[in-house]
Amino acid sequence: MLLVVQMLLLPFYIEVMLGSQAADWVQLGAFADAFIWLIVAPLALAVATQRWAQRSSTGQRWSAVLALLPVPATAAVLFAVMAAVVPQLGAAPDAVRQVLPVYVAFAVLAPAVAWCVAQLFKLPAPAARAVAFSGSTRNSLVVLPLALAVPGAMPVLPAVIVAQTLVELLSELVYIQLMPKLR
Repeated sequence: MLLVVQMLLLPFYIEVMLGSQAADWVQLGAFADAFIWLIVAPLALAVATQRWAQRSSTGQRWSAVLALLPVPATAAVLFAVMAAVVPQLGAAPDAVRQVLPVYVAFAVLAPAVAWCVAQLFKLPAPAARAVAFSGSTRNSLVVLPLALAVPGAMPVLPAVIVAQTLVELLSELVYIQLMPKLR
């Protein structure tokens, strides 16, 4: 659900960060290709793998092996993105400074709001913690390839998305320490 909302808000983010003429830069074909090959295809493969695991012991073994990959894969992607984006950040520090307070505020408020929603629905503490944790995650690395499909996006969009990812990762380290204490 968060990914869908973020996808719907992407045009607004692009306009805010790049100006009103940014809509003219968006090439629907490049955006669609990025969406299909970097989001839909991996999601379809994940669904197929889960279904295979439900029907086959070989599928279960593959699923167990593949379940170990998200953390190192995310780390590798983040490292590759940082290596590609950091040298081009010369024009982006002002944009990052501008959005950083929003990211930090979201990191503080989102889990609190999600926790309150979980309490409203009388979820047990473990489920409420899961809602609070997942409510504060924004899928920024998923949106990055789509943002890179926007001509003229460099270096501003990648810089603000990588900044969002870093704030999110640092926040998650705090959440891992604090959320188990929530009852």
